Amino acid sequence: MGAGGCRGPFGAARPLLSSSEVPPSITESFILSGYRCPGYTAAQCLLSAFRPTNETGNFWTHFLALFVFAFRFLEQFWGLEGPLPGGLLDPFYYPLWSYFLGVCSLLVASSMAHLFNSMSLLVREICFYIDYGTISAYTVGSSLAYFYYVRPRASPPAPGSAHLSSSRREGASWLGAVAGHAGPWFEALYVPTACLIALFCTLACCSTRHQWPRYRYLIRTLVFLLPFLVVSIPVFHKLWWAGGGARTGRFFLRHCFWLLASGIFNISKIPERFSPGKFDIWGHSHQWFHCCTFMSILDELQMIHGEIEQLGAGPPLPPRAPTFLSTFGVMLLLLALLVSIVGWFGARAHASHQGETQPRKED
Repeated sequence: MGAGGCRGPFGAARPLLSSSEVPPSITESFILSGYRCPGYTAAQCLLSAFRPTNETGNFWTHFLALFVFAFRFLEQFWGLEGPLPGGLLDPFYYPLWSYFLGVCSLLVASSMAHLFNSMSLLVREICFYIDYGTISAYTVGSSLAYFYYVRPRASPPAPGSAHLSSSRREGASWLGAVAGHAGPWFEALYVPTACLIALFCTLACCSTRHQWPRYRYLIRTLVFLLPFLVVSIPVFHKLWWAGGGARTGRFFLRHCFWLLASGIFNISKIPERFSPGKFDIWGHSHQWFHCCTFMSILDELQMIHGEIEQLGAGPPLPPRAPTFLSTFGVMLLLLALLVSIVGWFGARAHASHQGETQPRKED
């Protein structure tokens, strides 16, 4: 379907279409109407943000979230002194800014992908390749914050640990011994492993746009369970062996709850599954998926802020202090690799679309 077929008089966007009027690759399960036709101009895409389509809510739930996150991120610094002199530019905060970069890249890419994906089928593919890549960038940003703030030093036994049962004390002692022996390996491999898993997740999610279409939402959700488990190792370590803290445990459990809820919405396609056509514009599962994902990020941010406040009363992040290369350098290298993956899949998609549009030669 060409671009011209999607424009009304004077270049205005033509009426929204039903699922039977757009290419099958655009349709979503149980969403029957509200589709924009491929061929919108960039200006028409921008205007569609203020028009009720099945992508309008997807755009606003992450675009507005960007400003809420930025406000909550900066809120902790207003009227407060940082743990180290130098303010926001102190190297102490490099992991936090790397986390900020990861979250913002996710929210920006997601909102822009949902806004501009109607420009063409090729642009649609590339938009979501970028979206998957920035989700991976976010997981690595989280790993840097966890590495430097959640597990910056050996933690003493938690107050009150003497009252634990003997089996619990033995388990904590055993885990502590293992953690002590694994410490050097953890220091060396944690962030590189998070990066490798991020690259694998991007490759897997991009592949689902051409393979396993029936199970694509399940695969994408399960694929990102792996980085969550690996990235959260410092939190698991602190909560189990080091005794953690009420604030850390509370916000991490809430973070997990919202991630679980987002996965359920993404896989189950509730509520539109039970009433196809009723939630085409507002209230469908992908919007709830966005909201739950963002709530999980806010609770994660609160947990990280709490860890930073605790570090402010003690020595600064021994034995390894953050540097530009170990934080921003990691993020920039990762983003370069993600761009190369997106470029590779984009080139394949371009070749595929070119092959479909070229006329076949007659025998």
